[in-house]
Amino acid sequence: MGFFDKMFEKKECAICGTELGLLGKTKINEGYLCKECAGKLSPYFHGYRSSTADDIREQLAYREANAERLASFNPTRTLSAGRTNIMVDEDAGLLIITSQSRWRDANPDIIEFSQVLGCDMDIDEHRTEIYRETEDGERESYNPPRYDLDYDFNLTIHVNTPYFTEINLRVNDSTIDQRGSIEYREAKRQATEVRDALVQLRQETRDSVVAAKAPKTAVTCPFCGATTIPDASGRCEYCGGAIGA
Repeated sequence: MGFFDKMFEKKECAICGTELGLLGKTKINEGYLCKECAGKLSPYFHGYRSSTADDIREQLAYREANAERLASFNPTRTLSAGRTNIMVDEDAGLLIITSQSRWRDANPDIIEFSQVLGCDMDIDEHRTEIYRETEDGERESYNPPRYDLDYDFNLTIHVNTPYFTEINLRVNDSTIDQRGSIEYREAKRQATEVRDALVQLRQETRDSVVAAKAPKTAVTCPFCGATTIPDASGRCEYCGGAIGA
């Protein structure tokens, strides 16, 4: 089969069987995905070419389950990163990242606190040299060289999930052209707030795991006088009194 014959060979989506045209398809390890099936995958997923059709079906099942879990997701705190919101359900130990007002319809991935590994903040400085024009109409550098500077604030959230390990966000909506400006300070404030909050969530989760694994120590209940090992809520196993409250 020649090159052009292969190019125009009929292709179908490996998941739903839809006939595919030359454009609007995504290559995977075993065939192709149609635009609709690819659009159902996580927006943070990039491993198409190493994924088999079974891998994609598995992720689609996860995405359907994720949509069902969103029905009980109740944000108690929201952090802003430009147009993107990090919505936190502190009671359930979950978070989502979305830029959509109707976020349940967008099916953002639910991430457990325990899956957050860290968060890095980077300030990207872009330098463009400024030139002057000589009497001969030639362009030459200033001495010393002058530069036009602009800035972007970026966050990289590291996570441990089966389908993606990084979430990259640009905090500022448009490139910032002046260091120390109102836009610069606000972008830095938002980026720092998100980073510190996620790092804190990670540390608190680790501390909880360590505490749960620590051997329990018997204490005397100040209410009933019994020797008891406090339950998970820190209460006496006999009278229910809050020990250490």
